[in-house]
Amino acid sequence: MRRRLEARVHGLVQGVFFRHFTRSTAQELGLSGTVANCPDGTVFVVAEGPQESLDRLLDWLKRGPELARVERVDVQWSQPSGPQSGFAILR
Repeated sequence: MRRRLEARVHGLVQGVFFRHFTRSTAQELGLSGTVANCPDGTVFVVAEGPQESLDRLLDWLKRGPELARVERVDVQWSQPSGPQSGFAILR
């Protein structure tokens, strides 16, 4: 079953290659979506794909790359918006 994950990651998550590693992880898991830095210092992730793969991405988001310090991840689940391909870094 395909789902949509929207996650806002708080903490030291900008300037530590968070977006790059998020995209790599999502691509390895076969997910589509985007990752972007936000003006408030958070990172916003939208990903679509199988629930199991999204759960694995969420586990990774809670840790982040080595230099990151994730404080919390706010999550929303919903139905996928439709066929998408690729995973892009925005902003």
